[in-house]
Amino acid sequence: MSNDHDHDHDHHHHEHGSELSEMQLRVRALETILTEKGYVDPAALDSIIETYETKIGPHIGAQVVAKAWADPEFRAALIADASNAISQLGLQQKVGDHLIAVENTHATHNMIVCTLCSCYPWDLLGLPPAWYKSTAYRARTVKEPRKVLADFGVTLPDDMKVRVWDSTAETRFIVLPMRPAETEGWSEARLAALVTRDSMIGTGFPKAAHEVAA
Repeated sequence: MSNDHDHDHDHHHHEHGSELSEMQLRVRALETILTEKGYVDPAALDSIIETYETKIGPHIGAQVVAKAWADPEFRAALIADASNAISQLGLQQKVGDHLIAVENTHATHNMIVCTLCSCYPWDLLGLPPAWYKSTAYRARTVKEPRKVLADFGVTLPDDMKVRVWDSTAETRFIVLPMRPAETEGWSEARLAALVTRDSMIGTGFPKAAHEVAA
């Protein structure tokens, strides 16, 4: 299909000086309508947006992973009791009663799924991606995890075990991925830049050292 229409549409926005995407413009329009009709309190909406931008999201989980990579004592505490470990960092667990951290090793690769709905550690990883909530991911991950991983571009050695963890309303999981090579001596902030959302779900790997600026 030709992309001429898309190019014209983008050009139209640029002519008006807008840097918002089409989806952002739609969200802005919906926000305006709901506010005008009195369905949404602008202050409350701003508070929710600020919370997701600054207090909730994959960057929070990345900080936890980076600290576990850099601090052996924290790593041990995280594996022993993730809920308690993150509370020591001043992070408040808002969903589920129990958080479990599962560690990837050279022998085992972990994946997270919720077969019943879409339970997810959103207080650490933000809102779940659309594919995490899809029926296909929920069903196939349990039956054929290696094929699902291949769909995400993740290829594992044949002798590596793949373990799937099923989240529930009470128990959520976060994957502690393996620390990339050539990152010795890095600060936690620099290590956190290597951590991707998918690596904490198990459907991806952290970035390589060369992908992060010094």
